[in-house]
Amino acid sequence: MQEFRRMSRLPPYVFATVNKIKMDARHRGEDIVDLGMGNPDIPTPGHIVSKLVEAAEKGHNHRYSASMGITKLRHAICDWYRRRYQVELDPDEEAIVTIGAKEGLSHLVLATISPGDVVFAPNPTYPIHPYSVIIAGGDLRSIPIGPGRDFFEDLLIAVKQTWPNPKMLIISYPHNPTTSVVDREFFEKLVDFCREHEMVVIHDFAYADLVFDGYEPPSFLQIPGAKDIGVEFFSLSKSYSMPGWRIGFCVGNPTLVGALRRIKSYLDYGVFQPIQIAAIIALNGPYDCVREIVDTYRERRDVLIDGLDRVGWHIEKPKGTMFVWGKIPEKYIKMGSVEFSSMLIKEAKVAVSPGIGFGEYGDDYVRFALVENPHRIRQAIRGIRQVL
Repeated sequence: MQEFRRMSRLPPYVFATVNKIKMDARHRGEDIVDLGMGNPDIPTPGHIVSKLVEAAEKGHNHRYSASMGITKLRHAICDWYRRRYQVELDPDEEAIVTIGAKEGLSHLVLATISPGDVVFAPNPTYPIHPYSVIIAGGDLRSIPIGPGRDFFEDLLIAVKQTWPNPKMLIISYPHNPTTSVVDREFFEKLVDFCREHEMVVIHDFAYADLVFDGYEPPSFLQIPGAKDIGVEFFSLSKSYSMPGWRIGFCVGNPTLVGALRRIKSYLDYGVFQPIQIAAIIALNGPYDCVREIVDTYRERRDVLIDGLDRVGWHIEKPKGTMFVWGKIPEKYIKMGSVEFSSMLIKEAKVAVSPGIGFGEYGDDYVRFALVENPHRIRQAIRGIRQVL
C-alpha cells in the first residue's frame, strides 16, 4: 500500500511506550496505581443518568438527531453562559453542540485551516491542539510556556519570525497539562494582540469548573471584542463527570460556528438524542453536584501534593484542572520523562504521563491525573518514597 501522507505527519504515540510497560506489569499480576490517563472515575450525577434512562426509553429519541444539536440544548447552553459569565449568545448562530470538545475543536480546525496556514499553539499542551493543525495540513508553530517565560513576549517574537502571518492561536486555561491559570487581564491583552495581528482564537475551556482555593477562571468571551475574533469550547466531561457521554459545545464568533456547523453537517448526525436531553438537565440543573466533584479533586490534589512533599518531591498546588504537573526531581531529570515514568512503573508501581507527550518543552516534567481515591494515592506515595 502507498504511504498516507497525512498519517506520516503524525509522530509515534509517545504514551505507548509507558502504557506497554504498565500493561505488561499488570499481566504479571502487579498492582499498578494508574495516575496516567486523565479518565475521570467519578460517576455521573444520578439526576443526569436518570434523565438519560427516561429519554432512552422513548422510541422517537432513537432516530437521527441534529448535527448542530437540538434547539433546547442550544438554548440551555446560551442560558448557562448568561448566568455564569454574563455573555449573550444567539442559540441559532453562535452556539453548536459537539461530540465532546476534542471532536469539535479538531473539526473546526479542519474546516478553517488550509495547507500552509500557520497556527500557534502552546508547548507543552494537550495533544489535539497542535495535532489538529497537522491533520488539517497546516503549519504548526509552538509557543513555549512555563516558569520564567513571558507568553506575550514569546508570542510577539513568533509573529515577527513567521511568514505568512499566523492565522490562528489555540489556547486553553486552566491549562492541561501545566495546570497554569490566567486572569481577565490576560484575555484582555490577548484580544488586543490578536485583533492587531488578525489572528483567530480558539479557547478550550474544558476545566472551567475544576478550580480551587478561591480562584475563578474568566471566560474568553467575557472580554469586549472577543466574539469578533474567536470561539470557546466547553465539555461536560469534567464538570459533570460525563467523559464517556461525549458531549460538549462551541460558542462565539458566528462565522467560525457556521464553519463548524457546515462541516459537521457532512460528517455526523449529532450526539445520541437522549444524551443531549440529559445534557440540558445537567446545564439547567443544580450546581451542587459540580461542587462535590470539585471537592473530590481538591482532596485528591492535597493528598498527592502533601504526600510528595513529605518524600522530598516539592510541587506547588495547582489552582485548576484534575492534574498535577511535577518537575522531575533533580537527581533524575537527565533521564527524561519517558525513562523516568518507566522507572516509576517498574520500581514504584505507579503510572504517570511523561511530559514529552505534551511537547518537547515538557520533557522535564511528568503529569499526575487525579483519578484514584485518596487510599490509592497514598499507596502511590509509598511506592514513590521507596524510589526517591
